[in-house]
Amino acid sequence: MNLPVLRGHNDALVLDLLRGAGPAGLGRGDLAVRTGLTPQAVSKIAARLRSEGLVADAGREASTGGKPRTLLRLVPEARYAVGVHLDRDELTAVRVDLAGRVVADARAPLDFGAGPDAVVEEAVRAVARVCGDGAGRGGDRPVVGVGVAAPGPLDWRTGVLGRVTGFPEWEGFPLREVLEGRLGVPVRVDKDTNAGVAAGAGFGEAAFGEAVAYVHVGTGLGAGLRLAGGGEVYRGRRSAAGEFGHQVLRLDGPACRCGGRGCAEVLCLDAVAGGRLEEAARIVGEAAANLVALLDVDRVLLGGRVVAAAPGVFLAGVRGVLGVRAFVGGAVRVELAEGGVAEGAAELVLGPLFGRGV
Repeated sequence: MNLPVLRGHNDALVLDLLRGAGPAGLGRGDLAVRTGLTPQAVSKIAARLRSEGLVADAGREASTGGKPRTLLRLVPEARYAVGVHLDRDELTAVRVDLAGRVVADARAPLDFGAGPDAVVEEAVRAVARVCGDGAGRGGDRPVVGVGVAAPGPLDWRTGVLGRVTGFPEWEGFPLREVLEGRLGVPVRVDKDTNAGVAAGAGFGEAAFGEAVAYVHVGTGLGAGLRLAGGGEVYRGRRSAAGEFGHQVLRLDGPACRCGGRGCAEVLCLDAVAGGRLEEAARIVGEAAANLVALLDVDRVLLGGRVVAAAPGVFLAGVRGVLGVRAFVGGAVRVELAEGGVAEGAAELVLGPLFGRGV
């Protein structure tokens, strides 16, 4: 048995429960019951986390006749993570605390086609702005790492980009390695849609028991998947899961930039460009219905700038299609994603601290 790893795992269990409890906190007895650890083990973990500044007192439990016990809470400002969304034409950066709350943000125009060197410079400047100290380290606001969400395809394990549709100059670029060298903190790179599902699906205990699909409608059309069971983003062995926009909905339809014809992405974006948002929403709904049927999805989350500009239209359109294409086991919930892609990129960094292998 690897005792250091086990100790780290148990620390993460306690932190995760305190994160979910919010400012009200939890008592050591509750933590022992929920983790399966002994009260003595919980006390030792709490003392260690307190010494690291990660937990603090949250008052006293209501007395049941004995001495009231101290409640513990997470200290959100003890650590921070930065999330960066590299869209094709815009960069968004956020700094979030341990509770996932945005405490600083920055936006700037971005030309992804300008190439890796120019985009890296913009990313470094954006991280400096949200950290407020000209570096990725955060100064007196310790940053545990930077998550970067970028267009796919890419290898999330190595942080190396593939042949991004429309931007072949990015193929083989080691984005994670380069940014780690510039920022001096750990960097995690993933597809924008994977970051989207990490943000939108939540981190509570209940959320990790359901299958969630995040559908992003912006400069492209894609999806992030989190399947029921482990709560982790499903990426596939080749990091290729979620190429939602390139399912063919119309044989011999218009040419798509991926090289195919009649893909959901080209049909949807053509409708958006023509101001036919209800048609675009129905296209997204048909594509989402295919995904639901294949993977038995419980919840579909909608995000991206196009959805944000007309949320009611897209909710109605996708719900309408899924309602007609009824599935066994009841209705599939369709909701707006609460967090943005940049917030999800930060959650990809924070998740392991709480034992979440996002």
